[in-house]
Amino acid sequence: MTVGVVDYEAGNLKSVETALLALGARITISASPDELLSTDRLIFPGVGDAAAATAVLRARGLDDAIRSFVATGRPVLGICLGSQIVLDASEENEATCLGLISGTARRFLADLRLKVPHMGWNQIVPVARHPLFEGIPSGASFYFVHSYYPSPDDPATVLAETDYGIRFASAIGRDNLTAVQFHPEKSGPHGLRMLRNFLDYRG
Repeated sequence: MTVGVVDYEAGNLKSVETALLALGARITISASPDELLSTDRLIFPGVGDAAAATAVLRARGLDDAIRSFVATGRPVLGICLGSQIVLDASEENEATCLGLISGTARRFLADLRLKVPHMGWNQIVPVARHPLFEGIPSGASFYFVHSYYPSPDDPATVLAETDYGIRFASAIGRDNLTAVQFHPEKSGPHGLRMLRNFLDYRG
């Protein structure tokens, strides 16, 4: 089994690579749609600006490649920026995103009197049964770095929530597509367990 990791100049690749190699995964880090479509499952990581990232995806044909991969039914995992770009749009520079899950990435409001970006460890609470959370206790802490958060239109696509001034969706999913706002690759044993669950997940 080979795991494709999408390279679209949005950072975070080395930590994802390190975590996957620690789990014994065979990985292909690539910006080539054909190479990524030949893998068995796909990870879509990223940090940074949604508008800039989606522009790179479109320029390289990676937007259609990700849509095509999702359509095959093979497992796909979005991480951090990847959890926002799977939505229809982002409030960050009014970006138009991939539209794989209906909704918008929204910015934390300044009047919450909390530091933005939300940075550091915080708890996730699963609100739906999903193989991604197998063996991970409710309330386990994961590492976050973000100013925007997923706000899906359909509550049924929310897999886990986190409190940071508001209760927001920290994991979302539909069918074989899952996406997490936190960084499992930087979240210690619980994060590695989540990535292992993704590697074992049949979609």
